[in-house]
Amino acid sequence: MSNSGEGVHILVFPYPAQGHMLPMLDLTHQLALHGLTITILVTPKNLPILNPLLSTHASIQTLILPFPHHPSLPAGVENVRDVGNSGNVSIINALSKLHDPIIQWFQSHPKPPVAILSDFFLGWTHHLAHQLGIPRIAFFSSGAFLTSVCDYLYRNKHTVRSLPVVNFPDLPRSPSFTEEHLPSVFRLYRESDPEWEFVMNCIIANTSGWGCVFNSFDGLESEYLDHLKKKMGHGRVFGVGPLNLGVGAETMGRVNPSLESGDRVLTWLDECPDGSVLYVCFGSQKFLKKAQIEALASGLEWSGIRFVWVIKPPTAQQVADGYGSLPDGFEERVSGRGMVIKGWAPQVAILSHRAVGGFVSHCGWNSVLEGIVAGVMILGWPMEADQYVNARLLVEDLRAAVRVCEGADKVPDSAELARIISKSMGGSIIEKEKTKQLRDKAVEAVKGSGSSKRDLVELVRELVQLKVEKLVH
Repeated sequence: MSNSGEGVHILVFPYPAQGHMLPMLDLTHQLALHGLTITILVTPKNLPILNPLLSTHASIQTLILPFPHHPSLPAGVENVRDVGNSGNVSIINALSKLHDPIIQWFQSHPKPPVAILSDFFLGWTHHLAHQLGIPRIAFFSSGAFLTSVCDYLYRNKHTVRSLPVVNFPDLPRSPSFTEEHLPSVFRLYRESDPEWEFVMNCIIANTSGWGCVFNSFDGLESEYLDHLKKKMGHGRVFGVGPLNLGVGAETMGRVNPSLESGDRVLTWLDECPDGSVLYVCFGSQKFLKKAQIEALASGLEWSGIRFVWVIKPPTAQQVADGYGSLPDGFEERVSGRGMVIKGWAPQVAILSHRAVGGFVSHCGWNSVLEGIVAGVMILGWPMEADQYVNARLLVEDLRAAVRVCEGADKVPDSAELARIISKSMGGSIIEKEKTKQLRDKAVEAVKGSGSSKRDLVELVRELVQLKVEKLVH
């Protein structure tokens, strides 16, 4: 890989949530391969997540700053996984208190960064960078469609707040979403709450900055990437994904806590015919209610399809709150045809196994990309956050997925679920073909002259230019 970025120093500031950090570490890895000098800002408890990256690149420095106190966060919490998605607003606000320590570090550094590359939840760093006289680049671990939707919502918040259905006339294909399907980062916004106002300003700042980098690619979102270029008035909108396909990306930050469960499931898959297994997983944050688990269990049982179901055992408190565990006798009844994994599973290895042909997913962006890269058709059940927007892109725009259910509290009809599963996994349907085409486009994008490879090289070139300009001035 060319060392074209030699001597160009940037500060990388990831947001402490699994789905945000891993793609950003993949991007940092790619930039380090291009010879950039990188400092990663991290709080003490998140440092271990960087170990694979730091052991690969001795040149990467860390700036370790204590996690600031916040009255709504329990002591010792430094990552979203410790509090769940409801903690995002508090964590975003808490991290903004690192503003002054960052300025002090910058001013005392012999060769300070020429740019800040920070997560899209850290939009306040746009103003920080402005104070330091350097550009801020927003990194999006999610898609360009979602960014376009969120930007429109916040800029038009007074007109869209009360609407049962919101239309987006400025966006490609003029999509519309019902109020309950809007991204959570807007739906939960409370106008007079200063902490929410701060989050809103963070989101709006993203498209006012010097540039944006997306874990996406032309074959998936070219019209939305182009839309953002028009909106921002320049071409510094880079689609560099899927980042988990990049050189050496599979090891960055992905620590395997359970080798045994990984080996067991992969050995079991080795015995199954090609494309015959349905993988079921709803991400690291989502628990299903008792009735939902029972309906899904019945649907899987009645479908007659082989499956691997990853389910997190609920805590006693979650059981008391109505979250469920598997119905009695279910595992015995599906023994041999279905495998249940309680806890962690090696998702990328499972999806890329030749035996897996479908993926029941909540449509979180990282899961979507992992499904696409593996060429496995998604059966979507969006529930919150960006998931309805992602499902719309896959199901309606690209026809590369099937929707099996939607809603965080919706209990699917088991017979209908069994029918959709059996039909989707059985025959050759258009969505399967489209998924394979998307996979080919993803692989193509990160190769030689592919769109994502070109955008990555262009990003490095722009960063080198910033250093040159700094030397001239």
